[in-house]
Amino acid sequence: MANTEQLYKHYLNHPTICTDTRTITKGCLFFALKGENFDANTFALQAIEQGAAFAIVDNEEYAKNDQCILVPDVLTALQDLAKHHRKQLTIPVIGLTGSNGKTTTKELIRAVLAERFKTFATKGNLNNHIGVPLSILSMQSDIEIAVIEMGANHQKEIEFLCEIAQPTHGLITNVGMAHLDGFGGFEGVKKGKAELFAYLKAQHGFAFINRNNPYLLEMSERADLNKVIYYGTEKENAVSGELKNSDPLIEFNWSTKGKNHEAKANLTGTYNFENILAAICIGNFFDLTPSQINNGLANYFPTNNRSQLTKTENNTLICDFYNANPSSMTAALNNLKALSAEHKIAIIGDMFELGAEGPEQHEIVVELAAQNELSTLFIGKSFYEFKDKYPGQFFSSPADAANHLQDNPIKGKLVLLKGSRGMALEQLLPLL
Repeated sequence: MANTEQLYKHYLNHPTICTDTRTITKGCLFFALKGENFDANTFALQAIEQGAAFAIVDNEEYAKNDQCILVPDVLTALQDLAKHHRKQLTIPVIGLTGSNGKTTTKELIRAVLAERFKTFATKGNLNNHIGVPLSILSMQSDIEIAVIEMGANHQKEIEFLCEIAQPTHGLITNVGMAHLDGFGGFEGVKKGKAELFAYLKAQHGFAFINRNNPYLLEMSERADLNKVIYYGTEKENAVSGELKNSDPLIEFNWSTKGKNHEAKANLTGTYNFENILAAICIGNFFDLTPSQINNGLANYFPTNNRSQLTKTENNTLICDFYNANPSSMTAALNNLKALSAEHKIAIIGDMFELGAEGPEQHEIVVELAAQNELSTLFIGKSFYEFKDKYPGQFFSSPADAANHLQDNPIKGKLVLLKGSRGMALEQLLPLL
């Protein structure tokens, strides 16, 4: 059985990690992970034949030759290897979590810091018990600063990911009504996210806190943090800001040390202003100039259907359907109401992982759309339950909605698309 130190010697010679035979690169280390419906041990020899230098397996039956390295458990070996590699790095690592806006905030921070530093940031949303180790092991010796996104759907998960990523600095974007089923309600969400603060407290790390968020203030005070940098709209913060316009893109002023600066961002949604301020605060903390910070913000363009403004032949779309929960859905609908476009419509899909609170939370969203007097298409089984109770058009599936849009095309409107990832609302884009 190989131990972590032995694996690390192989990693130093072969620093590319693969977990899927469809992405094998020559000279990589293939970790044969198990899933609910597969056992990658069975692909170990195939990975070697495709060019992997070694395959790490935990089933002796598949340790066929010297290129197959046997360990007690492949996932644990991957996580321990990442921990070991992280300990060799003496750079600042910013740990990032939150209910909403994690990936957008991470990308904003990356864009800002990259104006001065060789910066690493989590690719996509590789933010779980597999993604975080893969992210850490993607960090090479020339990296000067890193931003590691950490996601969670139950308590103790952030605590575990902190042990792998070992953040020196940290940020919780917000706490909201997300993954209620796994966390056991909103108080469970707060407790789970606060595990980042507990880690930073124990390791004497720095926390960046949005002073406008009462939940974050409460959580930081409870954690008794002693290294805190505040941002928000009030002048006493290390960085403060004032939103000037968000119709549809954000324009604002920000200040630090008594000096004011004007800036713009390629983002829509008032809810993104606090994410922008977080990136400015972190850039300012790491001594970037105001010009570098503003350049970084201006160079960031949202992708992957997160607050992404897109113009088609027929409409202007706000594509914000990478994921959804009651908090982010409320923010998106309120933002749509506030925009000055004359013709607006919301196309929203079911929100997942809400457990017993699902029916109530979906009804709250339907009520909000009605109160905001928004023309709305509701899609999914959870929303469909309210078709006889509220105004709007209700469809039990995206396919039914697609058929409707084919027969009743939308033209000349500002369209918000928002829903959980599993609703796959991207299938409606060709019809808009």
